[in-house]
Amino acid sequence: QVQLVESGGGSVQDGGRLILSCTASKALYCMAWFRQAPGTEREGVAYITSGGSTSYVASVKGRFTISRDNAKNTLYLEMSSLQPEDTGMYYCAARTGGYCNMAPHAFTYWGQGTQVTVSS
Repeated sequence: QVQLVESGGGSVQDGGRLILSCTASKALYCMAWFRQAPGTEREGVAYITSGGSTSYVASVKGRFTISRDNAKNTLYLEMSSLQPEDTGMYYCAARTGGYCNMAPHAFTYWGQGTQVTVSS
């Protein structure tokens, strides 16, 4: 069973910065960050393949950067210029094969989530 453990969430002011981390118990092809605010559906934020290909949802382009350290099986999400609309529970997810995308149903493994709160 693959385990994903997130860390790095917290509370910041509008315009602030946070870095999230997710450590996996094994190497995984496609890793992604999702987020979910209360009363909304889980939304894909960004993904990255083991080869370094990335994709972002339009609302975070230019503000968030996804990266990974394959030697450490660790995924990162550097978030800057944070806005109140970025508030939510952030989840790390991963899959071992197939086409890397940001469809939640396509991911097999999920972390427990880490809360990000941005206040105005």
